[in-house]
Amino acid sequence: MKNLKLFVPALAVLLMTGCVSKKKLAEVQGNYDNLKTEHAALQKDYNEAQVRIAEYTADSKSLAARLKEEQERNKEMREAYSKLQSSYQSNVQQGNVNISKLVDEINASNKFIKQLVDAKTKSDSLNQALTNKLTRSLTRQEMNDVDVQVLKGVVYISLADNMLYKSGSYEIGDRAGETLSKIAKIITDYKDYDVLVEGNTDNVPISQKNIRNNWDLSALRASSVVQALQNQYGVDPKRLSAAGRGEYNPVASNATAVGKQRNRRTQIIITPKLDQFMDLIDEAPEQQND
Repeated sequence: MKNLKLFVPALAVLLMTGCVSKKKLAEVQGNYDNLKTEHAALQKDYNEAQVRIAEYTADSKSLAARLKEEQERNKEMREAYSKLQSSYQSNVQQGNVNISKLVDEINASNKFIKQLVDAKTKSDSLNQALTNKLTRSLTRQEMNDVDVQVLKGVVYISLADNMLYKSGSYEIGDRAGETLSKIAKIITDYKDYDVLVEGNTDNVPISQKNIRNNWDLSALRASSVVQALQNQYGVDPKRLSAAGRGEYNPVASNATAVGKQRNRRTQIIITPKLDQFMDLIDEAPEQQND
């Protein structure tokens, strides 16, 4: 572009002097045209360069803005991560505390379960020993009138009424003495057991003076056995209870004579003292609700 500016005045001088040949003039004119073409090309390149510079400047501003935006976003994410990490550590600590409490509760529950199992095992063992001792002490004849069973941790000694009482009465007969003495000895040996004597009848109405119905008969029979155990065989009366269930707890159908005979019975029910189990239940670990 600088060469073109110098060339134009020189050409004008030559033309004014008139000393230039046509050939020389044509050569100069050609050089001028070439310079002019080069100038146009350089101008075009210059303009394009200016456009690119403007674009680069715009892109640079846009990149700077995006960089700033990304830096802000990165800062926000780092702050969120820090909060999340702090919350996680807090939750982990709380979780460890909760897990520790849960483990303690599980251990306490396992300990209590073991106590219950041990108590049940002990009770079952005592019941079995009591049953074996009683059945070994009974004669073959007595075994025909006495039924001994262990049901759900309770010992049931069922005595036939024709062995215990005089016919149609609630008075204890002579035949029952030896059997009751053996039962009384077992009861005395097992001091941690309570004794319930329960009278039962068939469904035939009673027609005895001063006995209104089978409720009275069953209760009087149970009371007679309780008093015999206390007065004649020395069983502690604090351990004894008497109950009558009348005809309403049958073990067989009253439609046959055999069924009625089975229903006319007195049961001596030997159970572990309930207060021992209540004390054990009171020792159960309490659950903590957080």
